[in-house]
Amino acid sequence: MPTYEVAYALPDKQTILVVKSEKALTVIEAVNESGIMDVYPELKGTKLKLGVFSKLAKEDTELHEGDRVEIYRPLIADPKEARKKRAAEGKSMKKGQR
Repeated sequence: MPTYEVAYALPDKQTILVVKSEKALTVIEAVNESGIMDVYPELKGTKLKLGVFSKLAKEDTELHEGDRVEIYRPLIADPKEARKKRAAEGKSMKKGQR
């Protein structure tokens, strides 16, 4: 019987649920069968960003025994913008040190 994990993490809490199935599952089937939507109702009705072992995956990707499906939270800050801001702050600090 194939076994999978479905994981979702918040900054202060991580949940990993085990899913056992008679047949091979797709990524979205594992998410639905895990019951994670009952634990985190805020995920219902949203477009989920999903992956398998840290690699983005489409909902219809077939899983292999032991795979871990991960549900990713949206980024709060754009990494490119954060990098630009740090670079700008660094330049202004260097100017002030003269």
